[in-house]
Amino acid sequence: MNINKSNTAVVVIDPQNDVLSEKGVSWDLVGDSVKDNKTVENIERVFKAAKQGNFEVFISPHYYYLTDYNWKFAGTLEQMMLGVKEFVRSGPLSLDGFLGSGADWLDRYKPFIEDGKTIIVSPHKVYGPQSNDLVLQLRKRNLSKVILLGMLANLCVEAHLRDLIEQGFEVVVVKDATAAPRHPDLGDGYKAALINFGYVANAVLSTDEVVAAML
Repeated sequence: MNINKSNTAVVVIDPQNDVLSEKGVSWDLVGDSVKDNKTVENIERVFKAAKQGNFEVFISPHYYYLTDYNWKFAGTLEQMMLGVKEFVRSGPLSLDGFLGSGADWLDRYKPFIEDGKTIIVSPHKVYGPQSNDLVLQLRKRNLSKVILLGMLANLCVEAHLRDLIEQGFEVVVVKDATAAPRHPDLGDGYKAALINFGYVANAVLSTDEVVAAML
């Protein structure tokens, strides 16, 4: 896969406190994987390379609004996320309580995300981008390739990967700029994701490899 700023986008999924901060509500499940992969640092390295190389950067965030708690059913991890109020916001038209919350960006990422150039798409609600405008925003800019990273590897990252591949994009996953839950009953989500990344993606690269290709 040839990485080129003219046709390649950087897509960062859920660079938010609840899954990347030690104070986040999901840290007990994902913290060991985040630390082992140096996920926080590697996401920042890709952000820096993208800005230095003039790549277009997209954020696909995960938000739950208070009205979403009226859903009548949810999958296993959805139930956990809703139960701990992960990524919760008061509503789509309000930022009350957002600053510093679990739904907010990690502070170290804010200079990259809030630079007036980064595209923040509408939120995905389960795992994949089918419910947001990521694909529209990519196509409107004639971008056909995606460097994919963020959280969580076996859920939102894998779901984004699969949908983007089905939509005709070439996708490289940055394998150490992501992480996943380690659950005593459900297992290690990161190991599961790596296997599927290898089967589905056009390439699976390290942060070192991706940054070298971008600069």
